[in-house]
Amino acid sequence: MTSSHRSSGSDDQPHGHAHGSGHDDAHGHGSGSGHGQPHGAGSGHGHAHSHAHGPAAPVSRHLRKVIAAVLIPFATAVLVGLAVLWPGGAPAHERTGVGFDRQTEQGTVARVDRVDCKDVNASQVPPTGDTSTPEGREAVNAQRGACAKATVEVTTGPDKGRRFVEIVQPDAPRQLSQGQGVVVAYAPDAPKDLQYSVTDVNRKLPLALLAGIFALAVVVVGRMRGVMALIALAVSFAVLTLFILPAILQGSNPLLVAVVGASAIMLIALYMCHGLTARTSVAVLGTLISLLLIGVLGSLFIGWASLTGNTDDNTGLIHGLYPEIDMSGLLLAGVIIGSLGVLDDVTVTQTSAVWELHQADPGMGPRALYRAGIRIGRDHIASVVNTLVLAYAGAALPLLLLFSIAQSSVGLVANSELVAEEIVRTLIGSIGLVASVPVTTALAALVVSADRPEPGGPPAAGRRGRGRRRKV
Repeated sequence: MTSSHRSSGSDDQPHGHAHGSGHDDAHGHGSGSGHGQPHGAGSGHGHAHSHAHGPAAPVSRHLRKVIAAVLIPFATAVLVGLAVLWPGGAPAHERTGVGFDRQTEQGTVARVDRVDCKDVNASQVPPTGDTSTPEGREAVNAQRGACAKATVEVTTGPDKGRRFVEIVQPDAPRQLSQGQGVVVAYAPDAPKDLQYSVTDVNRKLPLALLAGIFALAVVVVGRMRGVMALIALAVSFAVLTLFILPAILQGSNPLLVAVVGASAIMLIALYMCHGLTARTSVAVLGTLISLLLIGVLGSLFIGWASLTGNTDDNTGLIHGLYPEIDMSGLLLAGVIIGSLGVLDDVTVTQTSAVWELHQADPGMGPRALYRAGIRIGRDHIASVVNTLVLAYAGAALPLLLLFSIAQSSVGLVANSELVAEEIVRTLIGSIGLVASVPVTTALAALVVSADRPEPGGPPAAGRRGRGRRRKV
């Protein structure tokens, strides 16, 4: 009897065999279809689907050398950059007690009592009795309701077990309940009775549970590839927290730090998730070229639009604590890092599409491969651009609501630095994404078309003869 090459366990064979078999089955050769097999057609379809998502077929030694000649110097430069710019940790500073720059501990609400707001002087009415202002009206409303008198116990730090009272007004957006975990701020210079105050609720449990559900979903659906994706995510977060942020705080150029850090994340994440293959290397090159374009456009237009990067309380606090940090450079670094995640998706998808097109029809030249790949890319462009715009719009939704309430014109809203930053961030990132499609598609088409089988070696990707069977 005869059987297809798949029956010998092509998933366990070298990559060249796996994809050669996949090519044969895709064309209806070498499977059991029409030869007495009960489900021949279904088997042929199953082979094509299986191999379409398998590992990349190997390329010739010459082509691997060409790709290595480009990527090895780049990877070496990234390693040198990491070594030169690597910080010794975030520089120390004296806490200001403002915003996030406060000493905090954990606490628990021991009990909550209801009291008349007048009895605890929850809010003072202006001496003039003027209630025409929002502040005056809020003060009057606060004195008319029933306030919550929460007794909070500190559960961490040197004052563990100490209790203090927190008054919560009836119209406060955050109410406290007995047994609730809270975050408390400590002000050592304040009077003893006022040293502790509640700043937020403790959200560790729901956040940890949600992260666990996410990790489980990734592993269940992605299996081993999902596990590698989670490891790459952890490594990316480590690069961000151990290198990028401390290096910027130490005064290194934010743009240079972002380029080196983003390149390191790109190399680790792509090769860890997709394997050390020529297909992944092409995706790396496409991502790198797109990041360089984003960096050039960002530097040009952020300077031209006179965007300072210092637009809210948080950036103002950073500038006040570390005045040597280039805030506009920090803005550009954020654009580069924010675009990297979506760029990876686009470049990997386009490279895989071209590779699969070539395996389906090895006779296609680079021009035909590019035209076919770019048709796929156009659909991708439409979706990812919309994704970026909606992501930034969603993040800035409260700000847009404020402008809507003020009945400001579209031109005035767009001209304000807060909104202009988001516009520049969105458009530069989108231009990089759009450019990554033709760039990566062209690179992939040239690379896979330039591949030639080695003399006396196994056929290169997609060039295995059709209809070959093996007798068993």
